[in-house]
Amino acid sequence: MTSKIFKSILSVATAVLLASLVIITGVLYRYFGDVQESQLKDELSLAASAAEQLGEDYLASLDYDRYRLTWVDADGNVIFDSHADKSAMENHADREEIKEALAYGTGSSMRQSSTLTEQTIYEATRLEDGSVLRISVSRATAFVLVLGMVQPIAIVLVIAIILSALLASRMAKRIVEPLNRLNLEKPMENDAYEELAPLLRRIHSQHKEIEYQMWTLQQKQEEFEQITDNMKEALVLLDSNGRIISINPAAKKLFGINTDCVGEDFLTIDRKQDVRQAINEVKDKGQSFFYTKKNGRNYQFDLSRIDADGKIHGIVILAFDITEQVNAEKHRQEFTANVSHELKTPLQTIIGSAELMELGIVKEEDTPRFIKSIRQEAARLVTLIDDIIRLSQLDEGTEMPKEDVSLLELAREVTETLSDAAKLKGVSLEVCGDDGVISGVRRLLYEVVYNLCDNAIKYNKQGGYVKISVSENADNVQISVSDNGIGIAPEHQDKIFERFYRVDKSHSKQSGGTGLGLSIVKHAVQYHHGKITVDSDLDKGTDISIQFDTDIQ
Repeated sequence: MTSKIFKSILSVATAVLLASLVIITGVLYRYFGDVQESQLKDELSLAASAAEQLGEDYLASLDYDRYRLTWVDADGNVIFDSHADKSAMENHADREEIKEALAYGTGSSMRQSSTLTEQTIYEATRLEDGSVLRISVSRATAFVLVLGMVQPIAIVLVIAIILSALLASRMAKRIVEPLNRLNLEKPMENDAYEELAPLLRRIHSQHKEIEYQMWTLQQKQEEFEQITDNMKEALVLLDSNGRIISINPAAKKLFGINTDCVGEDFLTIDRKQDVRQAINEVKDKGQSFFYTKKNGRNYQFDLSRIDADGKIHGIVILAFDITEQVNAEKHRQEFTANVSHELKTPLQTIIGSAELMELGIVKEEDTPRFIKSIRQEAARLVTLIDDIIRLSQLDEGTEMPKEDVSLLELAREVTETLSDAAKLKGVSLEVCGDDGVISGVRRLLYEVVYNLCDNAIKYNKQGGYVKISVSENADNVQISVSDNGIGIAPEHQDKIFERFYRVDKSHSKQSGGTGLGLSIVKHAVQYHHGKITVDSDLDKGTDISIQFDTDIQ
């Protein structure tokens, strides 16, 4: 801006100077020309008076350094000329000033030289005898005059330009200095030119609008980051060139990234072929998905293309951890197969026994044995179905009415129910400890204690024991079922709560269990937000403890 102001001021000053020189030169040239013409007329008047009285002798006696006198008779013939031989001169009757003088008494004219460097001014007057006396003088043209003044004009022009440049530079700095001091962050606090007030108000208004937009953008950015940072799913945003725009913590963990990778090519983060193929496919089709396994877990990758104005602006990569779904599907298939098997076995026994009895093949004395077998297998079916229904309710998270339950009292009820089974096995039962009151579903808690105690009796030794103890403190209540039975091998301890999982299938079949008891225990404890701990050694016994928080609702 300073340069523009400087150039503008210098250009104006130079133009004004040149225009002034031209005008002054023209005015002076005309003024002195008028003065010269006036003097020429005065000289002519004096010469005419003297010529009428003294004749040609007077004219010949004059000094003609500056002027030229020519005397012409009424026919245009030259009588006298101060600068040339009159006999060699042509007739002047056709000269403009001569014709005017003969016609009107006076005449004047001006003629340029062939080189345009000189002008000749002519003044003529008619004498009493009808002849014409003409005086002339030559002077330089304005063009020649200007050429003659080139050097002084150039000097003046250079001096003027230098002064103008200094003044222009100083003025430009003084003009720009207040502009340089403007505080555009707080435009309304500036003490500047009044002409800038509308601009400063507009800047202030734009600042407010930009601040609001930045605040809104920051809010949206923070909301986006809060949402994506707390997402369990891995989210990656790519630009049209496949470079990372945004990546959330879940995605960093999934791909094993510990540094800031924004701006890097995503394929440098994950070079697997399925990822590359999916990115190429989403660019062509708009969407793509694939399944893969990472870090021992199953993931589903969904890729979507972002389009705007007919152009690809980016790609969204969303990875879902579907390990639970995969495991659930696997468990469902296993559960379906196990249920089918468990239902089929007693049904085949019932159908087989019924067919034998229907065909009359069974002897009369064997009939009670077959009827007993049918009843036992039917009861086994009912128990299995009840267990399946109970598990379904627990899986669905169905709300059940809760009440205050004493675990010690519950344990005593269980031992009374299982006392006959314990006597047949030769196993002693013992209950001890605190009252242990918690808020829960009595039926589910009963099944927890019953199944643990029932298993402890079934998988015990002759003459063994089963001990149920309850303890409580300010934060939790704990119930433990311990025995000195056959124990559980370490490799099976993490699996005993799976549905239909049996450590010793032959022994389990003989004991008549459904294989769902401990699974019901696990889900019932989870329903009450409890925690199960297993401590077991082969041939030494097992201790299963369950801890419930007293503040659970």
